[in-house]
Amino acid sequence: MTTTEAGAATPAPSTETPHDRGVHGYHHQKDEHLKRLRRIEGQVRGLQRMVDEDVYCIDILTQVSASTKALQSFALQLLEEHLRHCVADASIKGGDEIDAKVEEATKAIARLLRT
Repeated sequence: MTTTEAGAATPAPSTETPHDRGVHGYHHQKDEHLKRLRRIEGQVRGLQRMVDEDVYCIDILTQVSASTKALQSFALQLLEEHLRHCVADASIKGGDEIDAKVEEATKAIARLLRT
């Protein structure tokens, strides 16, 4: 609690963030993400169909490339949302939490680069 000039007590500013309430960075675009993932799922099912139908190897590889790029694009969008939401939230709180979130993001980026 803090005290104003008039002597009235006011609550101290809260550092609670949406992240504390279980809202993740992708929450506001969840429907778009699910739609995108369903499209990617359809691409992968298309790959199964292509193999089942003995489609030419290069044509299958072209579709594998398209599916891979779609997943990478999704991953980058999710990473951006993580940085803007979860890491930014930790920066407000400071301390060990920001260090942990930056390390977590760094490891995620390293995993993405290895794929």
